[in-house]
Amino acid sequence: MLKAALNRAFRGGRAASDTAWRKVKPFARVEKPVIRYLSTDEARRLVNACPHDFRRMVQAALLTGCRYSELTNLRCADFNTDSDTLTIRQAKAGKPRHVVLTKEGETLFTDWTAGRSSNTHIFLRDDGQPWGRSHQQRPLSEASEIAKISLPVNFHVLRHTHASHLAMKGVGLGVIAAQLGHADTRMTEKHYAHLAPSYVADTIRAHFPTLGIAGDVAVTSISRRK
Repeated sequence: MLKAALNRAFRGGRAASDTAWRKVKPFARVEKPVIRYLSTDEARRLVNACPHDFRRMVQAALLTGCRYSELTNLRCADFNTDSDTLTIRQAKAGKPRHVVLTKEGETLFTDWTAGRSSNTHIFLRDDGQPWGRSHQQRPLSEASEIAKISLPVNFHVLRHTHASHLAMKGVGLGVIAAQLGHADTRMTEKHYAHLAPSYVADTIRAHFPTLGIAGDVAVTSISRRK
């Protein structure tokens, strides 16, 4: 985390060089964080529990994998109806990217942008103001409680949900990396490779016999012969 903060300072021009920490390696044998994602049922419950104006943000995050800041900056002109994509102009990697929409996403963004000025923010609060930097966690926490999701959801969980379900459906990690805006596949592999269908897992499940030991098993004692 400290290295990430220093890199951010360097990229922002607040440090003259990154040489001092460039070669610093992660601690050995430190467990990787468990990437949390929502099931389809949890995602539906969360969406239904959100306030009307914030619900659109949650729907968009689940259907695109976009970051909160990327969604708050979206303008109506960033929705391309010809290619059914979103143009993310202020991406974390520093260069624009195009996020592919599913049919469900296309329908929602068409509805949200219909008849609106091209320079208008797609997502606005009920008072007509844009969403701010720290406006997302309170409605997410409240919606998590209403939806009976045990640990409060943060916005990054929505992004992980999008990517995790793509991985579990066999979508290539390179494609997922492009959708999320990762510079390469290393971060994508770190977080989602274990969810992707694999030859090893498929082979084991296809060939290991059913032993008939699942559930309650009646065990008969075996008497020892004299």
